[in-house]
Amino acid sequence: MRLASETNLTPARSVVRSRLRRKEMVWGYFFIAPVVIGLLIFTIIPIFASLVLSFTSWDGSSQIKFIAFDNFTKLFADNIYLKSLRVTTIYTVVTVPCTIVLSVVIAVLLNRKIRGRDAYRLIFFLPSVTMPVAIAVVWKFMYNGSNGLINYLLSVVGIDGPNWITDERYILMSVMIIAIWGGIGYNMIILLSGLQGIPDSYYEAAAIDGATGWHRFVHITVPLLTPAIFFVMVTSLIGAFQVFDLVFMLTPATNGGGAGGVLQDATRTAVFSIYQNGFTWFKIGYASAQAWVLFVIIFLITMVQMYLQKRWVHYE
Repeated sequence: MRLASETNLTPARSVVRSRLRRKEMVWGYFFIAPVVIGLLIFTIIPIFASLVLSFTSWDGSSQIKFIAFDNFTKLFADNIYLKSLRVTTIYTVVTVPCTIVLSVVIAVLLNRKIRGRDAYRLIFFLPSVTMPVAIAVVWKFMYNGSNGLINYLLSVVGIDGPNWITDERYILMSVMIIAIWGGIGYNMIILLSGLQGIPDSYYEAAAIDGATGWHRFVHITVPLLTPAIFFVMVTSLIGAFQVFDLVFMLTPATNGGGAGGVLQDATRTAVFSIYQNGFTWFKIGYASAQAWVLFVIIFLITMVQMYLQKRWVHYE
């Protein structure tokens, strides 16, 4: 009798379990629905819309006109756009290696047992969680040519500081200094997590064999930290090619001509050029084409990095 009752209850239990699974599934979809809807509305749909608009001529108000690949062919003859790619490349080539090297050095130093280590980590990480607009405003005050903090400190040692953000010779360098300073904290945290995963026994064995601190760094730290270094390199390159907020805040707002136009030429990055074409000159289709060209460039560079990483790991 007992076995028969258990047999009769088994289908009922399976029905209850299936109902519970369906309820869990419904609630799961309910909780992720806002994220999925937001992703569709603000990311996926705009991506495909920009792809369609890149083949059109549209100023945002008039009728959309399909022009096929004219926007893309026009890009390679546009000196302003080509110069923006050159400025972006210079910015990336300077900021990314400097940020990574400084991040590695600081991460190694803050991985040691020193007094106030947590406070130092917090200080270096604070720029990563601070609004870029706030950072730009503070640095804009510090860069002031007449009463800025930097020029004041330089005057103390007898150096006449330049006009950092009103001289086209120095404004790009000023932006790069802020980018390097602001990018160290995030990379440092990623590298610290990689350093803490390296067993101390490796360093102890190397010290017993007579290896110096430099040799331990080169032959133990760097090889075992390679995955973290490649990760911050990929993310740093993507972020560098998409720089916009610092340039927008530090460069005078003007449609061209005069001192502001010269400064914009010196700091016009690829994304800043997209912003100007799309929201200042209302060339929506042309700006969309620029955005997709930038996407292709970033995608190819990322693929090359992933390939080199695999080759490096295989070599190791």
